[in-house]
Amino acid sequence: MGTPDEILSNILRRASKDITKSVISDHEIRSRTEYVCRQISNRACTRLLMACLLAKIDRPDVDPRKPYTEEIGDPDAFSGRSYDEKYITHFVYENRLPLNPTTAFLPPAFRNLNRPLTTDLELVGRPRQVYRATLQLLDDVYRERVAAEDLLTEIVRILLLMREEKQTRINTLLAGLSSEDTLPLSSEEIVNLIEQHLKCKNSSRLPVLIVAAAYNSVGEKLGEHILPLQSHNAADEQTGSLGDVEVCLENDEHVVTVYEMKMKRVTVDDIDRALEKIASAANKIHNYIFITTDVISDEIKSYAAGCYERTSGTEIAVLDCIGFLRHFLHFFHRSRAKFLDAYQNLVLNEPDSAVSQPLKEAFLALRQAAEADRE
Repeated sequence: MGTPDEILSNILRRASKDITKSVISDHEIRSRTEYVCRQISNRACTRLLMACLLAKIDRPDVDPRKPYTEEIGDPDAFSGRSYDEKYITHFVYENRLPLNPTTAFLPPAFRNLNRPLTTDLELVGRPRQVYRATLQLLDDVYRERVAAEDLLTEIVRILLLMREEKQTRINTLLAGLSSEDTLPLSSEEIVNLIEQHLKCKNSSRLPVLIVAAAYNSVGEKLGEHILPLQSHNAADEQTGSLGDVEVCLENDEHVVTVYEMKMKRVTVDDIDRALEKIASAANKIHNYIFITTDVISDEIKSYAAGCYERTSGTEIAVLDCIGFLRHFLHFFHRSRAKFLDAYQNLVLNEPDSAVSQPLKEAFLALRQAAEADRE
């Protein structure tokens, strides 16, 4: 069958021949596979299946239910995480498949188990039925009710179909937006639009994109630019970044302004951690700004203001997210349409793990409705 990468290439070619036609004849197995793949709220199960199936195709002697080499220790066990991180991650990224960018073996349900993934195992997670279906599919392969190659092909086919369905919905919504010839939304209408988007479920990434879009739209006027955004679930300690958005001067890579986003109240401890990062920074930080969607107490404002002398000239500020956006749009009023387009591009280009497909579609629907009200 070749190397794991070659196996995945062959699987992709087979799955791509007709993404509307299943390669599995057994109705129950086909339905079970579709159910697991289309669980938007739980993408780990699909990635785990892909890793286990790839290992089974690559090494026919292994038991697909035993993806824990060290913990289980049996001769037919294997490292599912190695297959996942070394091969599945690249395959998912390269083909823009609707799956999480991180390994399936980090969530608690699949972390460091010391026994096979058999059907009698009760995994803790939601929805519970998707875990049961996943274990059953592994058992189906083990008992040769379905070939590992066929099941992996079916999973890839469904993911390709989901990718096309998602893009079709996005294209339809984009086509419904107003043309460039119409009067752009006012600053207040854009504020209202973004505020509605922030109220949607799972919107914690959006404040980062708001600030990033602001700098992307007026960076040339300011003589500043932002560094590439880090992954939504990456901690600052892991990436070495100082905050969620890092701003540099033109033709320079030294960070001078840092933004840290909070979907909750900013605390004294938050500011103290910022002081530690400022003290350890390689160069002088001019501004460290918290953007919050929650209320800001007078105590926090006063504590932040008192940090200027303690840091010998670094200002720490705590700003309301919508207040920041409103002031920016009115200050750069002639760039408001450019900001909205920059925000839209950032939202649509974020991985689904950071900005979900429903959240992307919600923004386009909200913008479409706002523009329709103007006509």
